[in-house]
Amino acid sequence: MQHAAHSGQQPSPSTGRRTIPHLRWWIGALLFASTLINYVDRQTLSLLAPFLKRDYHWTNTDYAAIGIAFRAAYSIGQTLCGRLMDRVGTKRGLTITVAWYSLVSLFTPLARGFYSFLGFRFFLGAAESGNWPAATKAVSEWFPKHERGLATAFFDSGSSIGGAIAPFIVLWIYFRYGWRAAFVVPGLLGIPWLLAWRWLYYTPQEHPLIGDAERRMILSDTTEQDSPNRVRPRWRHLLKLPQTWGTIVARTFTDPVFFFIADWFPIYLVAKGISLKSGLIAVWIPFVAADLGNFFGGGLSGYLIKRGWSLGNARKALAIFGGCGVTLLIPTIFTVNVWLLALLFGLATFSYASFTTIANVLPSDLFHSDSVASVSGLSGTGAAIGTMIVFLLAGRLADARLSTGTHLFDPLMIIAGLIPFTGMLLVLLLVRNTQATDRGLVRRI
Repeated sequence: MQHAAHSGQQPSPSTGRRTIPHLRWWIGALLFASTLINYVDRQTLSLLAPFLKRDYHWTNTDYAAIGIAFRAAYSIGQTLCGRLMDRVGTKRGLTITVAWYSLVSLFTPLARGFYSFLGFRFFLGAAESGNWPAATKAVSEWFPKHERGLATAFFDSGSSIGGAIAPFIVLWIYFRYGWRAAFVVPGLLGIPWLLAWRWLYYTPQEHPLIGDAERRMILSDTTEQDSPNRVRPRWRHLLKLPQTWGTIVARTFTDPVFFFIADWFPIYLVAKGISLKSGLIAVWIPFVAADLGNFFGGGLSGYLIKRGWSLGNARKALAIFGGCGVTLLIPTIFTVNVWLLALLFGLATFSYASFTTIANVLPSDLFHSDSVASVSGLSGTGAAIGTMIVFLLAGRLADARLSTGTHLFDPLMIIAGLIPFTGMLLVLLLVRNTQATDRGLVRRI
């Protein structure tokens, strides 16, 4: 993100007006910040769960129900918020969603027990679901095709960084000021972000601070892809397109595997006979590897495009790499060595992240600006539903295999290794130029 390092406004040589160099990367930085705040916000309850369970006498079933409320609202909200973004525009749409989840966090201290916490988490899930469709739409508006993968990796990395810093923020506040302040402070983070967003975000066509050369570069790529005679598809039309289903599959068959690893990896290590104290560093490796994989996938696909590869081939090459790489989860069933396990999980999550970066960028590659967020939302809903299914399967399989010792998770590791590989095959089959491309319903790749 070296482009965002130039902060001073400079006069445009052709008009004498003030401009911000490399403005698109400042837009990308705002999208990164919204994703980071989103994840700090959502992690608050998870981090405070041991204390809230004690204070409010929740059972594990109670806490699971609160988590499911968030996930269910997030699942539905991805599709609805995606459509909202396409209707009201990126600037207004992301303003609504950030203001909404900030207010929910600020009012969460009013909760008095199980049902009120469940309600607040439901509304938080619905509000936070708008971030990815909006950010994907913004990338499609502001970045040329060879930079979309890297820009997507940039904003998406806010999730892992937000998850990493959340404990230091939330727990520090909790131990000094209590749980109510721990919800309020992350909610307040949205206010300065909203001020910056409302000031800085416009489309490239109308932005007063964009340089002429940067505007021409962005719009020439958009004009090349968008035919003025194309037909604007409705929701039911989008669902008839193989490209839409390829986009949905790309996330539905990848995201649940990572969320499974993120939530179950410590339990998995214990089942392998490894103490968390001795394996604490290993717990971080899959997450660091995933962050690196994001930028590898986005950067390499952009490099291939600049080297003359077609957009479709460049994206599919990373999908193949990712789908094959995640199968490295399968050999974990043969070892209990903590460092070999960490290596295999790290390589698998690096590969996963390369694939999921492509999954996140596909809506902006394939669809025009007025459909990008809608399709991104549909793919997010698929991913959320898939995650709930995987979690249910994980719990039931693990409970049924308690007597198998270190092989407790073996079937799940095989399944987790094969699901993204299957998704990769489906993406290769579904994401292609068709008659819909010739009719202008989707972009040519």
